[in-house]
Amino acid sequence: MISKQKKAILLLADGTEFAGYSFGAEGTAIGEVVFSTSMVGYQEALTDPCYYGQLLMQTFPSIGNYGINTDQESDRTHVKGYIVREWCEMPSNFRCEGNLDAFMKQNHVIGLFGIDTRSLTRKLREEGTMNGMITTEPLEKQKALEKIRAYRIENAVESVSCQEKKYFPAENAKYEVAVYDFGCRRSTIAELQKRGCNVTLLPCNTPAETVAAMHPDGILFSNGPGNPAENGTIIENIRAVSALQIPMFAIGLGHQLYALAQGGRTEKLHAGHRGASQPVIDCQGTRTYPTSQNHGYTVVPDSIPSQIGSMSYKNVNDGSCEGMRYADGTCTVQFQPEFCGGPMDTSFMFDEFISRFQN
Repeated sequence: MISKQKKAILLLADGTEFAGYSFGAEGTAIGEVVFSTSMVGYQEALTDPCYYGQLLMQTFPSIGNYGINTDQESDRTHVKGYIVREWCEMPSNFRCEGNLDAFMKQNHVIGLFGIDTRSLTRKLREEGTMNGMITTEPLEKQKALEKIRAYRIENAVESVSCQEKKYFPAENAKYEVAVYDFGCRRSTIAELQKRGCNVTLLPCNTPAETVAAMHPDGILFSNGPGNPAENGTIIENIRAVSALQIPMFAIGLGHQLYALAQGGRTEKLHAGHRGASQPVIDCQGTRTYPTSQNHGYTVVPDSIPSQIGSMSYKNVNDGSCEGMRYADGTCTVQFQPEFCGGPMDTSFMFDEFISRFQN
């Protein structure tokens, strides 16, 4: 079967080439090459706004064996390209509605398979994430390298955020929650709805005055893509929103932006944390949780004065900040307590958030 496949290549910014075969859409895609260690949840990953501007590689060798269904984290794909060791042509699952190849063609995602993904993983783990290009077209290496090295992920939050307010009612609703959409996943909204919260999804640049006029019970700053420090206007707005003294919760990019709004600092991780089994420990106790994560930046906890906030969770592997707790009671976390396809051990974070609402 492989002999009939169109050839494709991955070219990294340092000149390294990985030759394989094309699946999904054909053409050329440039992005930041990252890897995820998750064994399942590939459809959720392809539609997760956090992967905007990136070429995603799965370390698990066989992808697509349960096919495609309705389990999406948004209404479209966000990855620039997709890299796997092998993809399953004949998936088997009672919910299966199609295969991965057809889904990627339909959504214009350029794919590469048949390369040594273990070798690529080791390279990224040891040398750090780097830009790359997947192409099925004739390659002029030097010109391609110039484009690859010049690539930057820009306007990431604005590109994935909703453009107008959206309302998601809950059955037996008791609360109203405003969610800033920095790249919000459907599973975030679903977790709030399950707890009796009507959700109003807001564009990323919604002014604090607009939120105040809504009189919500709580405000959530969602996950999202890109370098948090490049969102100066949004950070200033979060500072104004935090002055409203409404219970708040922040996830992922929202956690990073909230820290920046409090005067903190963020820095880029060497290879990032992407996968469904990242161990996180509670700094106030001895409990360790398996968590789903998807981020390339981290908050520097010492950059925030102790009287304002302190680290509440940290990554067991590298000690990086996985959560902050602030003097006003606001809790923010780097990991994803609600990601469909990952562990749900930390979904209690939503209960803690709601417990702060005024009855």
